Amino acid sequence: MKPRNLRHFRVFLAVADLGTPTAAAARCGVSQPAITQALSRLEAAAGGALFDRRRKGFFLTDRGLLVQSRLRRGMERLDGALAQVAPRLVLTATSAQLQALIAMVETQNFTLAARALGLAQPTVHRAITQIEREAGRPLFDRSAFGVVATRPCRDLAQAARLAFAEFDQGEAELADHDGREVGRIVIGALPLARSVILPEAILGFRARRPKTIIAVLDGPYDEMLAGLRRGEIDLIIGALRDPQPIADVVQEPLFNDQLAVLVRPGHPLAGRGTVAPAQLVTQSWAVPRRGTPARTQFDSLFAARGLPLPDSIVECGSVLLMRELLRQSDMLGCISGQQAGAELRNGLLSTLDIGIDWPGRSIGLTYRRDWMPTPGQRLMLGELRRAGAEVAERSA
Repeated sequence: MKPRNLRHFRVFLAVADLGTPTAAAARCGVSQPAITQALSRLEAAAGGALFDRRRKGFFLTDRGLLVQSRLRRGMERLDGALAQVAPRLVLTATSAQLQALIAMVETQNFTLAARALGLAQPTVHRAITQIEREAGRPLFDRSAFGVVATRPCRDLAQAARLAFAEFDQGEAELADHDGREVGRIVIGALPLARSVILPEAILGFRARRPKTIIAVLDGPYDEMLAGLRRGEIDLIIGALRDPQPIADVVQEPLFNDQLAVLVRPGHPLAGRGTVAPAQLVTQSWAVPRRGTPARTQFDSLFAARGLPLPDSIVECGSVLLMRELLRQSDMLGCISGQQAGAELRNGLLSTLDIGIDWPGRSIGLTYRRDWMPTPGQRLMLGELRRAGAEVAERSA
């Protein structure tokens, strides 16, 4: 459906609501020929008729119903945010201006924003100047340290990101309607999921959708959560947070996982039976990063017994790095038993008995509360749920 003309989107929704170009022209304040031209261009971009034109009015086709659903979700979100800044922006703001606004919010610099968009710096500066002029107030605070977005500007940028994400999903649904695979699925993967659930789910998905692009991202949870809320990531798979991080996301549990203390085969503490927590304080450790549920449980192991934390700690989220650290030293590792399953099965690492029944960590999916997945995304969700159910069954 690109290019994205917001006026054309509003014209389409008006005709869908009112059933006639004449009534839509009156609502939108344009001529009837302008309505006809807008619909013609939108239908060309959408790859087919969006309305069945009859003597009694215009009625949405199946293709038109798909477009209506996504455009309405996106435009209601966007127009509400535009009106909060200045009602006039609902009539004047363009997608190009909003793209520039988003880039400026993210980079806080005209040159970097232009580079991110592949545009000349004066083009971005002009777009921001125009939208601020129409808003009747500055949207950015200029200082010697950069250009910082005001709160209304940040809210508008967030709404625009999510609206554009809806438009992207609409394009994917139109392609699916025509039997084509278009678009991409972006998954934020926390450490456990990368080795336990995702490989099986991706292979199951790929068998049915061989051409859909799948992007798997890793990184700190807070960064992935921010990407999820901006619409840049479709879902996150991994350890769920307790309490829930924020109200606009949903956490869906798949299975419970338990931590394990791992060592290399032949480690001095291996084969000695149960190792007391007091003995663990003096050891060198490889453990998850601070702020993760696994690290919270590791710290609680000592705090609950009035013991200090070990003073020799390497923080890492990679089982591969941890495996090599443990194999080449007498360090101890604290990680999910599921995540280290291959290393344990192949004899590369061993479990150390510390006489503690670790509390279970809930592993599952996190996605936006108002997210409406495309058929491809629903298929991926199904594969992830199936893989999670198999892990839960094996662990029972």
